[in-house]
Amino acid sequence: MAHFEKAKNLNEWLDQRLAVNTLKKVMQTEYWIPKDINFLWAMGMVLAATFGMLLVSGIFLLMYYKPDTNLAFDSVNYTIMSEVGYGWLWRHIHGVGASLVFLIIYIHMFTGIYYGSYKKGRELIWLSGMGLFVAFSAEAFSGYMLPWGQMSYWAGMVITNLFSGGSLEAYGLVEWIRGDYVPADAFLTRFFMLHVLLLPLAIIGLIVLHFGTLRIPHVNNQEGEEFDYAESAELYKAGKVKESKVIPFSPVFLSKDVFVMGVYFLLFFYLVFYHFEFAMDPVNFDPADGLKTPAHIYPEWYFLWSYEILRPFSKDLGLIAFAIAQVIFFMLPFLDRSPNVAPASRRGLFKYWFWAMLIDVIVLTFMGKLPPTDALFATIGLISAVLFFVLWIALPFITKSEKKL
Repeated sequence: MAHFEKAKNLNEWLDQRLAVNTLKKVMQTEYWIPKDINFLWAMGMVLAATFGMLLVSGIFLLMYYKPDTNLAFDSVNYTIMSEVGYGWLWRHIHGVGASLVFLIIYIHMFTGIYYGSYKKGRELIWLSGMGLFVAFSAEAFSGYMLPWGQMSYWAGMVITNLFSGGSLEAYGLVEWIRGDYVPADAFLTRFFMLHVLLLPLAIIGLIVLHFGTLRIPHVNNQEGEEFDYAESAELYKAGKVKESKVIPFSPVFLSKDVFVMGVYFLLFFYLVFYHFEFAMDPVNFDPADGLKTPAHIYPEWYFLWSYEILRPFSKDLGLIAFAIAQVIFFMLPFLDRSPNVAPASRRGLFKYWFWAMLIDVIVLTFMGKLPPTDALFATIGLISAVLFFVLWIALPFITKSEKKL
Protein backbone atom coordinates (compact mmCIF):
# COMPACT_ATOMS: atom_id res chain seq x y z
CA MET A 1 0.00 0.00 0.00
CA ALA A 2 2.87 2.35 0.75
CA HIS A 3 4.09 2.01 -2.85
CA PHE A 4 0.64 2.94 -4.18
CA GLU A 5 0.52 5.99 -1.92
CA LYS A 6 3.95 7.12 -3.12
CA ALA A 7 2.90 6.64 -6.77
CA LYS A 8 -0.30 8.59 -6.14
CA ASN A 9 1.61 11.42 -4.45
CA LEU A 10 4.12 11.52 -7.32
CA ASN A 11 1.28 11.66 -9.84
CA GLU A 12 -0.34 14.55 -7.95
CA TRP A 13 2.99 16.38 -7.76
CA LEU A 14 3.54 16.00 -11.51
CA ASP A 15 -0.06 16.91 -12.30
CA GLN A 16 0.24 20.21 -10.42
CA ARG A 17 3.31 21.15 -12.43
CA LEU A 18 2.86 19.46 -15.84
CA ALA A 19 -0.89 18.72 -15.97
CA VAL A 20 -0.13 15.05 -16.70
CA ASN A 21 -3.71 13.94 -15.98
CA THR A 22 -5.08 16.43 -18.51
CA LEU A 23 -2.46 15.35 -21.03
CA LYS A 24 -3.39 11.69 -20.42
CA LYS A 25 -7.06 12.47 -21.10
CA VAL A 26 -6.35 14.52 -24.23
CA MET A 27 -3.87 12.05 -25.77
CA GLN A 28 -5.09 8.69 -24.41
CA THR A 29 -8.24 7.94 -22.42
CA GLU A 30 -10.43 10.64 -24.04
CA TYR A 31 -8.78 10.58 -27.45
CA TRP A 32 -11.59 8.84 -29.32
CA ILE A 33 -10.89 6.53 -32.24
CA PRO A 34 -13.59 5.24 -34.64
CA LYS A 35 -14.60 1.71 -33.81
CA ASP A 36 -15.05 0.89 -37.50
CA ILE A 37 -11.42 0.64 -38.60
CA ASN A 38 -9.27 -2.32 -39.57
CA PHE A 39 -5.68 -3.41 -38.92
CA LEU A 40 -4.35 -1.06 -41.62
CA TRP A 41 -4.81 1.83 -39.19
CA ALA A 42 -2.12 0.28 -37.00
CA MET A 43 0.56 0.92 -39.63
CA GLY A 44 1.44 4.28 -38.08
CA MET A 45 2.35 2.65 -34.77
CA VAL A 46 4.17 -0.16 -36.59
CA LEU A 47 6.17 2.50 -38.44
CA ALA A 48 7.04 4.29 -35.18
CA ALA A 49 8.09 0.97 -33.58
CA THR A 50 10.29 0.11 -36.59
CA PHE A 51 11.90 3.55 -36.41
CA GLY A 52 12.62 2.81 -32.74
CA MET A 53 14.34 -0.44 -33.74
CA LEU A 54 16.41 1.48 -36.30
CA LEU A 55 17.47 4.02 -33.65
CA VAL A 56 18.51 1.36 -31.14
CA SER A 57 20.36 -0.82 -33.68
CA GLY A 58 21.96 2.30 -35.19
CA ILE A 59 23.37 3.31 -31.78
CA PHE A 60 25.03 -0.09 -31.39
CA LEU A 61 26.46 0.07 -34.94
CA LEU A 62 27.69 3.61 -34.30
CA MET A 63 29.98 2.32 -31.55
CA TYR A 64 32.18 0.49 -34.09
CA TYR A 65 31.61 2.24 -37.43
CA LYS A 66 34.48 4.33 -38.83
CA PRO A 67 33.39 7.27 -41.07
CA ASP A 68 36.60 7.14 -43.10
CA THR A 69 36.90 5.98 -46.72
CA ASN A 70 39.89 3.80 -45.81
CA LEU A 71 38.21 2.17 -42.82
CA ALA A 72 34.42 2.28 -43.38
CA PHE A 73 34.09 -0.89 -45.49
CA ASP A 74 36.17 -3.04 -43.14
CA SER A 75 34.49 -1.61 -40.02
CA VAL A 76 31.11 -2.78 -41.35
CA ASN A 77 31.98 -6.06 -43.07
CA TYR A 78 34.71 -7.38 -40.78
CA THR A 79 34.70 -5.61 -37.40
CA ILE A 80 30.93 -5.44 -36.89
CA MET A 81 30.06 -8.68 -38.70
CA SER A 82 32.91 -10.88 -37.38
CA GLU A 83 34.69 -9.40 -34.38
CA VAL A 84 31.96 -7.72 -32.34
CA GLY A 85 29.70 -9.99 -30.29
CA TYR A 86 26.25 -10.02 -31.92
CA GLY A 87 27.38 -7.27 -34.29
CA TRP A 88 25.87 -9.29 -37.14
CA LEU A 89 22.49 -9.22 -35.36
CA TRP A 90 22.41 -5.45 -35.03
CA ARG A 91 23.43 -5.02 -38.65
CA HIS A 92 20.72 -7.44 -39.81
CA ILE A 93 18.12 -5.62 -37.70
CA HIS A 94 19.21 -2.29 -39.15
CA GLY A 95 19.24 -3.54 -42.75
CA VAL A 96 15.91 -5.37 -42.56
CA GLY A 97 14.34 -2.45 -40.67
CA ALA A 98 15.47 0.01 -43.35
CA SER A 99 13.63 -2.00 -46.02
CA LEU A 100 10.53 -2.86 -44.01
CA VAL A 101 10.07 0.73 -42.88
CA PHE A 102 9.43 1.68 -46.51
CA LEU A 103 7.07 -1.25 -47.04
CA ILE A 104 5.05 0.05 -44.06
CA ILE A 105 5.22 3.63 -45.38
CA TYR A 106 3.86 2.59 -48.79
CA ILE A 107 1.06 0.53 -47.18
CA HIS A 108 0.25 3.51 -44.94
CA MET A 109 0.28 5.91 -47.91
CA PHE A 110 -1.96 3.87 -50.17
CA THR A 111 -4.32 3.08 -47.28
CA GLY A 112 -4.72 6.83 -46.79
CA ILE A 113 -5.36 7.32 -50.51
CA TYR A 114 -7.88 4.46 -50.66
CA TYR A 115 -9.94 5.73 -47.73
CA GLY A 116 -9.60 9.45 -48.58
CA SER A 117 -7.81 10.25 -45.33
CA TYR A 118 -6.25 13.37 -46.88
CA LYS A 119 -9.55 15.18 -47.54
CA LYS A 120 -11.87 17.63 -45.78
CA GLY A 121 -9.77 19.16 -43.03
CA ARG A 122 -7.14 16.41 -43.01
CA GLU A 123 -4.77 18.00 -45.54
CA LEU A 124 -2.08 18.68 -42.92
CA ILE A 125 -2.15 15.03 -41.85
CA TRP A 126 -1.28 14.09 -45.43
CA LEU A 127 1.33 16.84 -45.91
CA SER A 128 3.13 16.03 -42.65
CA GLY A 129 3.04 12.33 -43.60
CA MET A 130 4.59 13.10 -46.98
CA GLY A 131 7.20 15.19 -45.17
CA LEU A 132 8.02 12.05 -43.18
CA PHE A 133 8.32 10.09 -46.43
CA VAL A 134 10.87 12.59 -47.75
CA ALA A 135 12.80 12.58 -44.46
CA PHE A 136 12.89 8.77 -44.36
CA SER A 137 14.02 8.74 -48.01
CA ALA A 138 16.89 11.10 -47.24
CA GLU A 139 17.77 9.03 -44.15
CA ALA A 140 17.80 5.81 -46.20
CA PHE A 141 19.94 7.34 -48.96
CA SER A 142 22.48 8.75 -46.50
CA GLY A 143 22.64 5.38 -44.71
CA TYR A 144 23.19 3.55 -48.00
CA MET A 145 26.42 5.51 -48.43
CA LEU A 146 27.95 4.42 -45.11
CA PRO A 147 29.07 0.81 -45.88
CA TRP A 148 31.22 2.34 -48.64
CA GLY A 149 30.78 -0.57 -51.02
CA GLN A 150 30.61 -0.41 -54.81
CA MET A 151 26.90 0.41 -54.96
CA SER A 152 27.24 2.96 -52.13
CA TYR A 153 29.88 4.83 -54.09
CA TRP A 154 28.25 4.71 -57.51
CA ALA A 155 24.70 5.32 -56.32
CA GLY A 156 26.06 8.36 -54.47
CA MET A 157 27.80 9.49 -57.66
CA VAL A 158 24.63 9.15 -59.77
CA ILE A 159 22.19 10.71 -57.29
CA THR A 160 24.38 13.73 -56.53
CA ASN A 161 24.91 14.25 -60.26
CA LEU A 162 21.17 14.94 -60.52
CA PHE A 163 21.82 18.27 -58.78
CA SER A 164 23.77 19.42 -61.84
CA GLY A 165 20.37 20.25 -63.37
CA GLY A 166 20.85 18.47 -66.70
CA SER A 167 21.80 21.03 -69.36
CA LEU A 168 22.30 23.65 -66.65
CA GLU A 169 25.52 21.79 -65.81
CA ALA A 170 25.58 23.16 -62.26
CA TYR A 171 28.53 20.97 -61.32
CA GLY A 172 29.69 23.57 -58.81
CA LEU A 173 26.60 22.73 -56.77
CA VAL A 174 27.36 19.00 -57.06
CA GLU A 175 30.94 19.55 -55.85
CA TRP A 176 29.63 21.70 -52.97
CA ILE A 177 27.32 18.88 -51.86
CA ARG A 178 30.08 16.27 -52.14
CA GLY A 179 32.81 18.47 -50.72
CA ASP A 180 35.02 17.18 -53.54
CA TYR A 181 34.97 16.43 -57.27
CA VAL A 182 33.99 12.82 -56.59
CA PRO A 183 32.53 11.01 -53.55
CA ALA A 184 35.39 10.84 -51.05
CA ASP A 185 36.14 11.50 -47.38
CA ALA A 186 34.23 14.79 -47.12
CA PHE A 187 31.24 13.18 -48.86
CA LEU A 188 31.21 10.20 -46.48
CA THR A 189 31.55 12.25 -43.28
CA ARG A 190 28.81 14.69 -44.39
CA PHE A 191 26.35 11.90 -45.07
CA PHE A 192 27.39 10.21 -41.82
CA MET A 193 26.48 13.39 -39.92
CA LEU A 194 23.15 13.64 -41.75
CA HIS A 195 22.34 9.99 -41.09
CA VAL A 196 23.11 9.87 -37.37
CA LEU A 197 22.08 13.38 -36.26
CA LEU A 198 20.17 15.86 -38.42
CA LEU A 199 17.79 13.53 -40.25
CA PRO A 200 16.79 11.47 -37.17
CA LEU A 201 16.01 14.74 -35.38
CA ALA A 202 13.92 15.87 -38.37
CA ILE A 203 12.06 12.53 -38.40
CA ILE A 204 11.29 12.71 -34.67
CA GLY A 205 10.00 16.28 -35.09
CA LEU A 206 7.82 15.28 -38.05
CA ILE A 207 6.41 12.27 -36.16
CA VAL A 208 5.32 14.63 -33.36
CA LEU A 209 3.83 17.03 -35.93
CA HIS A 210 2.08 14.18 -37.75
CA PHE A 211 0.50 12.89 -34.54
CA GLY A 212 -0.52 16.44 -33.60
CA THR A 213 -2.25 17.02 -36.94
CA LEU A 214 -3.91 13.60 -36.55
CA ARG A 215 -5.23 14.47 -33.07
CA ILE A 216 -7.22 17.59 -34.01
CA PRO A 217 -9.53 16.50 -36.89
CA HIS A 218 -9.51 12.88 -35.65
CA VAL A 219 -8.61 9.85 -37.74
CA ASN A 220 -10.78 8.77 -40.66
CA ASN A 221 -12.83 5.56 -40.65
CA GLN A 222 -13.62 2.85 -43.18
CA GLU A 223 -16.85 4.48 -44.39
CA GLY A 224 -15.63 8.09 -44.26
CA GLU A 225 -18.48 8.90 -41.87
CA GLU A 226 -18.24 12.26 -40.12
CA PHE A 227 -19.63 12.67 -36.59
CA ASP A 228 -18.79 14.30 -33.26
CA TYR A 229 -16.54 11.75 -31.57
CA ALA A 230 -16.81 13.21 -28.07
CA GLU A 231 -20.60 13.49 -28.35
CA SER A 232 -20.85 9.87 -29.51
CA ALA A 233 -18.84 8.75 -26.48
CA GLU A 234 -21.03 10.80 -24.10
CA LEU A 235 -24.25 9.38 -25.59
CA TYR A 236 -22.93 5.85 -25.07
CA LYS A 237 -21.87 6.59 -21.49
CA ALA A 238 -25.34 8.05 -20.77
CA GLY A 239 -26.99 4.89 -22.13
CA LYS A 240 -28.77 6.77 -24.96
CA VAL A 241 -27.31 4.51 -27.67
CA LYS A 242 -26.80 0.73 -27.54
CA GLU A 243 -23.35 0.72 -29.10
CA SER A 244 -20.63 3.35 -29.20
CA LYS A 245 -19.16 4.37 -32.54
CA VAL A 246 -15.84 5.22 -30.88
CA ILE A 247 -13.30 3.64 -28.54
CA PRO A 248 -10.60 5.32 -26.41
CA PHE A 249 -7.09 5.32 -27.86
CA SER A 250 -5.71 3.89 -24.61
CA PRO A 251 -6.06 1.14 -23.62
CA VAL A 252 -8.61 -0.20 -26.16
CA PHE A 253 -7.26 0.88 -29.55
CA LEU A 254 -3.67 0.69 -28.31
CA SER A 255 -4.22 -3.01 -27.51
CA LYS A 256 -5.18 -3.56 -31.16
CA ASP A 257 -2.00 -1.75 -32.23
CA VAL A 258 0.07 -3.93 -29.91
CA PHE A 259 -1.48 -7.10 -31.36
CA VAL A 260 -0.72 -6.01 -34.94
CA MET A 261 2.83 -5.06 -33.90
CA GLY A 262 3.26 -8.51 -32.33
CA VAL A 263 2.36 -10.20 -35.62
CA TYR A 264 4.56 -7.76 -37.54
CA PHE A 265 7.62 -8.40 -35.36
CA LEU A 266 7.25 -12.14 -35.89
CA LEU A 267 7.78 -11.42 -39.60
CA PHE A 268 10.48 -8.86 -38.82
CA PHE A 269 12.66 -11.23 -36.79
CA TYR A 270 12.01 -14.15 -39.14
CA LEU A 271 13.58 -12.01 -41.88
CA VAL A 272 16.39 -10.86 -39.55
CA PHE A 273 17.45 -14.44 -38.77
CA TYR A 274 16.63 -16.32 -41.97
CA HIS A 275 16.25 -13.98 -44.98
CA PHE A 276 18.27 -10.85 -44.19
CA GLU A 277 20.03 -11.07 -47.59
CA PHE A 278 17.08 -9.40 -49.36
CA ALA A 279 18.03 -6.16 -47.60
CA MET A 280 21.71 -6.30 -48.59
CA ASP A 281 22.82 -5.81 -52.19
CA PRO A 282 25.56 -8.34 -53.08
CA VAL A 283 27.37 -5.70 -55.19
CA ASN A 284 27.82 -3.65 -52.02
CA PHE A 285 30.01 -6.37 -50.52
CA ASP A 286 32.78 -5.24 -52.88
CA PRO A 287 34.82 -2.24 -51.61
CA ALA A 288 34.15 1.10 -53.31
CA ASP A 289 36.29 1.57 -56.42
CA GLY A 290 36.02 4.81 -58.38
CA LEU A 291 37.82 3.21 -61.36
CA LYS A 292 35.45 0.24 -61.73
CA THR A 293 31.88 1.07 -62.71
CA PRO A 294 29.26 -1.65 -61.96
CA ALA A 295 27.45 -3.03 -65.02
CA HIS A 296 24.12 -1.78 -63.70
CA ILE A 297 23.73 1.01 -61.13
CA TYR A 298 20.40 1.10 -59.29
CA PRO A 299 19.06 2.31 -55.94
CA GLU A 300 17.35 0.27 -53.24
CA TRP A 301 13.93 -1.23 -54.11
CA TYR A 302 11.94 1.54 -52.43
CA PHE A 303 13.38 4.16 -54.83
CA LEU A 304 13.11 2.08 -58.01
CA TRP A 305 9.71 3.43 -59.11
CA SER A 306 10.95 7.03 -59.21
CA TYR A 307 14.29 5.94 -60.71
CA GLU A 308 12.42 4.23 -63.57
CA ILE A 309 10.55 7.49 -64.25
CA LEU A 310 13.94 9.14 -64.79
CA ARG A 311 15.44 6.52 -67.14
CA PRO A 312 13.26 6.39 -70.30
CA PHE A 313 13.48 10.09 -71.15
CA SER A 314 16.19 12.42 -72.41
CA LYS A 315 18.55 14.04 -69.91
CA ASP A 316 16.50 17.21 -69.26
CA LEU A 317 13.03 15.71 -69.67
CA GLY A 318 13.94 12.79 -67.42
CA LEU A 319 15.19 15.16 -64.72
CA ILE A 320 11.99 17.22 -64.89
CA ALA A 321 9.85 14.05 -64.76
CA PHE A 322 11.86 12.78 -61.79
CA ALA A 323 11.47 16.09 -59.93
CA ILE A 324 7.70 16.16 -60.52
CA ALA A 325 7.37 12.54 -59.34
CA GLN A 326 9.02 13.49 -56.03
CA VAL A 327 6.48 16.22 -55.22
CA ILE A 328 3.26 15.19 -56.98
CA PHE A 329 1.96 13.12 -54.05
CA PHE A 330 2.08 16.29 -51.90
CA MET A 331 -0.54 17.77 -54.24
CA LEU A 332 -3.06 14.94 -53.84
CA PRO A 333 -5.42 16.79 -51.43
CA PHE A 334 -5.65 19.67 -53.91
CA LEU A 335 -5.91 17.62 -57.11
CA ASP A 336 -8.72 15.42 -55.77
CA ARG A 337 -11.76 17.65 -56.33
CA SER A 338 -14.39 15.20 -55.11
CA PRO A 339 -16.70 16.27 -52.23
CA ASN A 340 -16.74 12.70 -50.91
CA VAL A 341 -14.72 11.27 -48.03
CA ALA A 342 -15.28 7.60 -48.74
CA PRO A 343 -13.36 4.44 -49.66
CA ALA A 344 -12.30 4.20 -53.29
CA SER A 345 -14.70 1.28 -53.85
CA ARG A 346 -17.62 3.74 -53.52
CA ARG A 347 -16.16 6.54 -55.63
CA GLY A 348 -16.84 5.65 -59.25
CA LEU A 349 -13.90 6.35 -61.58
CA PHE A 350 -11.58 7.07 -58.67
CA LYS A 351 -11.71 3.35 -57.83
CA TYR A 352 -10.08 2.56 -61.18
CA TRP A 353 -7.64 5.46 -60.79
CA PHE A 354 -6.45 4.11 -57.43
CA TRP A 355 -5.82 0.57 -58.64
CA ALA A 356 -4.21 1.81 -61.89
CA MET A 357 -1.84 4.03 -59.86
CA LEU A 358 -0.94 1.23 -57.42
CA ILE A 359 -0.27 -1.30 -60.21
CA ASP A 360 1.69 1.30 -62.21
CA VAL A 361 3.99 2.06 -59.24
CA ILE A 362 4.58 -1.69 -58.74
CA VAL A 363 5.41 -2.16 -62.45
CA LEU A 364 7.78 0.84 -62.33
CA THR A 365 9.50 -0.74 -59.30
CA PHE A 366 10.08 -4.04 -61.12
CA MET A 367 11.28 -2.31 -64.30
CA GLY A 368 13.68 -0.08 -62.34
CA LYS A 369 15.67 -3.11 -61.14
CA LEU A 370 16.22 -4.47 -64.67
CA PRO A 371 19.19 -3.32 -66.79
CA PRO A 372 18.14 -0.94 -69.60
CA THR A 373 19.33 -3.28 -72.36
CA ASP A 374 16.17 -5.21 -73.21
CA ALA A 375 13.96 -3.34 -75.72
CA LEU A 376 10.73 -4.88 -74.41
CA PHE A 377 11.41 -3.94 -70.78
CA ALA A 378 12.53 -0.45 -71.84
CA THR A 379 9.22 0.01 -73.68
CA ILE A 380 7.22 -1.21 -70.67
CA GLY A 381 9.16 1.23 -68.47
CA LEU A 382 8.44 4.13 -70.84
CA ILE A 383 4.71 3.32 -71.03
CA SER A 384 4.51 2.99 -67.24
CA ALA A 385 6.29 6.32 -66.72
CA VAL A 386 3.98 8.10 -69.18
CA LEU A 387 0.93 6.45 -67.59
CA PHE A 388 2.03 7.72 -64.17
CA PHE A 389 1.73 11.33 -65.35
CA VAL A 390 -1.44 10.70 -67.37
CA LEU A 391 -3.11 9.40 -64.22
CA TRP A 392 -2.14 12.50 -62.23
CA ILE A 393 -3.32 14.82 -65.01
CA ALA A 394 -6.65 12.96 -65.19
CA LEU A 395 -7.25 13.00 -61.42
CA PRO A 396 -8.86 16.50 -61.11
CA PHE A 397 -11.20 15.78 -64.03
CA ILE A 398 -12.45 12.38 -62.90
CA THR A 399 -12.95 13.53 -59.29
CA LYS A 400 -14.63 16.84 -60.18
CA SER A 401 -17.37 14.97 -62.05
CA GLU A 402 -17.93 12.62 -59.10
CA LYS A 403 -21.46 12.77 -57.65
CA LYS A 404 -21.88 13.49 -53.95
CA LEU A 405 -22.74 10.31 -52.01
